[in-house]
Amino acid sequence: MEQAGSLGARGSTGSAAPDIRTASVRVPAQARTADAERERGVASDESRSASGARGEHTHSEPPIPHPRVETARPVVQRASVRGQILDALRTALVAGELAPGQVYSAPVLGERFGVSATPVREAMQQLALEGAVEVVPNRGFRVVRRGTRELAELAEIRALLEVPVVLRLARTVPAARWAELRPLAEAAARAASAGCRATYAECDRAFHHAILALAGNDQLVQIADDLHRRAQWPLVGGPVPRGRADLMADAAEHIALLDALTAQDLPVVQSLVREHFADRT
Repeated sequence: MEQAGSLGARGSTGSAAPDIRTASVRVPAQARTADAERERGVASDESRSASGARGEHTHSEPPIPHPRVETARPVVQRASVRGQILDALRTALVAGELAPGQVYSAPVLGERFGVSATPVREAMQQLALEGAVEVVPNRGFRVVRRGTRELAELAEIRALLEVPVVLRLARTVPAARWAELRPLAEAAARAASAGCRATYAECDRAFHHAILALAGNDQLVQIADDLHRRAQWPLVGGPVPRGRADLMADAAEHIALLDALTAQDLPVVQSLVREHFADRT
């Protein structure tokens, strides 16, 4: 429920999520060989990565900041390179390390991650489909500029979808099922206590996802998750990113909501869930 992905194991909680500055993805040698074979058709472009593959110019890109804290560098398996790069880019978006309005090329990002430009380009194309970035011909991908009005619109749509569902579930779901969600709420609280916005964003989405999944409507869950992710992207000229205290207050609402759902206290459930989305506007 916080505005605001992770390289390596998705959904890990309680520790700071890796970011684009610290998570240099290391692909095993045999994986690189296989990758090279798969990309034989674009080898000539990749060999010119210093000047930009497929016409993507890299000389004007700002340097990526050096890491503040050293973190473990996970090994990416060949079959999941694209997925892990996508997670890393999503984490960088939430953490504000991919700046709105800035253009990034696949070759430069691929060099940072220790992979070829192809999986980075594929991940960026997925982000383009999601509306996070836009394609800039012969240059790369520009992070979309978003304002507070868009955030308010997303919060309104999420409330229209989620509030009625949660209220219906409050009347029908037994207490034991709500108790199964408590570890997710506690994981969010730990991430909030650590002050990691990217990790908290993952925990927040996982908590909402688990609640809505009880409705048994896969389409609803998918749409709500997409809206939630969009609501976590950085804003241009928006408020200062929420700090540790704000995250902890947000996480506390998860715990309070679970308590009310377990007790089937419908007035409290309604009040909490409505206020939760009102805080996002």
